[in-house]
Amino acid sequence: MKVVIVGSGNVATALSGLIQKSGHEIVQVVSRNRDHAIVLASAYNADAISLSEKEFAPADIYLVALSDAALEAAEKINGLKDKFAVHTAGSISKDVFKNITSAYGVLYPLQTLSKATAPIPEIPFLVEGNTKETLHQVVGFARTLSEKVIPVSETERMHYHIAGVFAGNFTNHMYSIAENFCEKEKIDFKNLLPLIKEITVKASNNSPHDVQTGPAMREDIFTINRHLQALSPYPELKYLYLKLSESILKFHEKH
Repeated sequence: MKVVIVGSGNVATALSGLIQKSGHEIVQVVSRNRDHAIVLASAYNADAISLSEKEFAPADIYLVALSDAALEAAEKINGLKDKFAVHTAGSISKDVFKNITSAYGVLYPLQTLSKATAPIPEIPFLVEGNTKETLHQVVGFARTLSEKVIPVSETERMHYHIAGVFAGNFTNHMYSIAENFCEKEKIDFKNLLPLIKEITVKASNNSPHDVQTGPAMREDIFTINRHLQALSPYPELKYLYLKLSESILKFHEKH
């Protein structure tokens, strides 16, 4: 299929690589910043234009990987008029396209992606279409990119997005906090990597609820208090430790 990529950020860049690898032709990259479009388009010998242009190149599908704020103003993107458009957002309705085209949907990658993503990881795609025919087309395109394609409702996609923030974004933030703490205390964060790997393996093979460990899980108040005392020089971190421990205690409350 001939594909126009609308966007030049993390998702647009990562998915462009997957799309090209899957045998499709990227004919044009569109971005608010034409210089950014040129950089991405050059990797695929494609045309590059600004989002403000009135006409986009002819293509079979227009993959819109823009920010949520830009998607909310999709009606202003003249180049998408009467095109087969799908966006990649987790929490924006597919109906942002309803006043500019009759065939539209969602192709949401349930994965953390960045411009530096390499090799391309396994990506489950959550898909929607405004009609049965459109959904069939979105599913068909998605299956050329991934073995895991999941038709969902708008509400289900939103809930997956929220769960992904907890499982991915918040978890990575915890890694960042641990790394920062290690740096301040002059210990090596890399010594925690086997622990991180093992937790990921356990969560992959079991319910995370069933493999929870740690002082809060075993209701070891003595150790928790010692940790809180040691964290006194870091009041924000101490507060976070306390709240997370309380959450674990409540979540695993024994009756």
